[in-house]
Amino acid sequence: MKGIADTGFIVAAVRRDDRYHEWAVGIAKSLTQPLLTCESVLSEAAFHLESSSYVLSLVEDELLQVAFDSSENIPQLRELARRYADRKPDLADLCLVRMSELYPHHPVITVDEADFRIYRRNKREAIPIICPPRAN
Repeated sequence: MKGIADTGFIVAAVRRDDRYHEWAVGIAKSLTQPLLTCESVLSEAAFHLESSSYVLSLVEDELLQVAFDSSENIPQLRELARRYADRKPDLADLCLVRMSELYPHHPVITVDEADFRIYRRNKREAIPIICPPRAN
């Protein structure tokens, strides 16, 4: 499976007490290649997991692959920040939206369904996402 990893997915996969842990582990077990991500997501995940070392090990073990350079995408990130200013997106979300434009066949794997159902890539296209099933 191809995908782009968001912070919430990484945290859920690691933390056994996370409400999405089982879902995230199931996704992780189905992976056949590293999930793409960005440094902003790694930074957020390290903060939430209180372990930079652990997050870096996910990259070293090739479970995650940094596949985005913010410095090469500043104009696009600024435009996305302007477009979604009312939602106050963090830098990680902006990077993931841009990554979805660069890697159109990779869904974003996230627990943040609400924002990623609103964000659009290439101005109008819905971003394909994989998220936990909704509770009944």
